[in-house]
Amino acid sequence: MAVGQIGNFLAYTAVPTVLVTPLGALGVPFGSILASYLLKEKLNILGKLGCLLSCAGSVVLIIHSPKSESVATPAELEEKLTNPVFVGYLCIVLLMLLLLIFWVAPAHGPTNIMVYISICSLLGSFTVPSTKGIGLAAQDIFRNNPSSRRALGLCLALLAVLGCSVIVQFRYINRALECFDSSVFGAIYYVVFTTLVLLASAVLFREWTDVGLVDFLGMACGFTTVSVGIVLIQVFKEFNFNLGDMNKSNMKTD
Repeated sequence: MAVGQIGNFLAYTAVPTVLVTPLGALGVPFGSILASYLLKEKLNILGKLGCLLSCAGSVVLIIHSPKSESVATPAELEEKLTNPVFVGYLCIVLLMLLLLIFWVAPAHGPTNIMVYISICSLLGSFTVPSTKGIGLAAQDIFRNNPSSRRALGLCLALLAVLGCSVIVQFRYINRALECFDSSVFGAIYYVVFTTLVLLASAVLFREWTDVGLVDFLGMACGFTTVSVGIVLIQVFKEFNFNLGDMNKSNMKTD
């Protein structure tokens, strides 16, 4: 798991965020396939279809993803972090988080799954950009130049933001799992989290500026396909439904 997280961290530093975040869903179909063989868990026909759709959607995402990186140095990252548009977006996100955490969650959190999902997903607006920023800033920390100290300060600040957001996310994920089915929560959480992370990345890194209409539609279709696949795997995994049962029922009717 540690190796996987390190690989995920390195991916954010090398590849556009609009590609890395949706592809994180590949852990679900691969985990389901391995569980069916190693742990002897049942994977019904809908789960197999979901695995196929997730892989197909991922291929479409890779084909139509942005081909160039919009931020390559800590200096560019600092410039984008202080951009008024991104600062305004962060203020809106913080306001929504305060309303959800202190007013909405205590009253409606245990009965409405979208409350906890919204909190965790909005925090992704800080988690993923911080992860990408840490990777960029870390490249200059160990270099003997005037910008290394500035990069160290930026890296520490982003680490603090990342740590706080991850801790709060874990807290509300655990609360959600205590109140709701993990399969339903996982499927909805992936779609909402990825959508809001892509929105935050678009505002901060502006990775969509060089994406044409065809590539944009391709990425939208790929993301939709992956999301449908995740829903099929997660939500319908308890359904006792397979082709053998269908054949038996057809034989009885004949």
